[in-house]
Amino acid sequence: MFNTANLSALVAGDRQADRVVPPTGFTAQLTLFAAAAMAFLAVFALALSLAAGRLADRWGDALARSATIRIVAPLDQRGAQTDAALSILQTTKGVQSARALSDAEQQALLAPWFGPDLALDTLPVPRLIEVIETAEGMDPAGLRLRLAAEVPGAVLDDHSRWREPLVQAASRLRLLGWMSIVLIAAAVAAMITLAANAALAANAQVIAVLRLVGARDDYIARAFIRRFTLRAFWGAVTGTVLGLLAVLLLPSASDAGGFLTGLGFQGIHWLWPILIPFLAGAVAFAATGAAARRTLKELA
Repeated sequence: MFNTANLSALVAGDRQADRVVPPTGFTAQLTLFAAAAMAFLAVFALALSLAAGRLADRWGDALARSATIRIVAPLDQRGAQTDAALSILQTTKGVQSARALSDAEQQALLAPWFGPDLALDTLPVPRLIEVIETAEGMDPAGLRLRLAAEVPGAVLDDHSRWREPLVQAASRLRLLGWMSIVLIAAAVAAMITLAANAALAANAQVIAVLRLVGARDDYIARAFIRRFTLRAFWGAVTGTVLGLLAVLLLPSASDAGGFLTGLGFQGIHWLWPILIPFLAGAVAFAATGAAARRTLKELA
């Protein structure tokens, strides 16, 4: 009855056919409101998904090439074992750089838990060595064997134990964002289908008269599809604009705030929300077309 070949006619419109569909009323308001509300939610779902993707990439890239060695030894042996560990790292394949953190740096790391006045020289706090790997990476198992043989107080942590769950959680959060967008599109389709069915049923007598004067079902369906597609499109435009304004009000990304301050769009990602109104229009196009074919067949 109706296919994409009629798209040009749909865009151009037909004033006589448009009279079949009421320009105002409950169905028009429902379509506009549903499209605007769902587009608003879609902006945030998209922002969440993209932010989670950036987080997963950042954690994966930054932490995959780093490791930490803890020197757990008595105070009188800690310096010698730290120097021995650094000597081993200098000859370890895959290690780009290695350095022991200073007392000030370790004190800054522990300050959130123990306060700024922590005296490291009086407490058995391990000396930390920061290891940066090359792109090829190092052999953690081999390095552990060397450290166990030459530096008994050294413990290698390649961050894999806690990095992988974090990256997996961020990846699943990204997937959840995209699933939310799919569910939003399905909800828009359901609401527009209900509105289209209501409009078709309310205009059953007008449709019957049009058929008597020779109007074909594709002509009638085109009027409903055009009206509901444009309503969904402009409603989604409104919701998308409001959603983008709300995203702009969110705090900007910062290291101190972490993930919760980086939920906005960045760079080319600002172009993604532009697709939301077109997606809403495409969903309305398909949903109204299916509803029109089914209802017109029932009214035949």
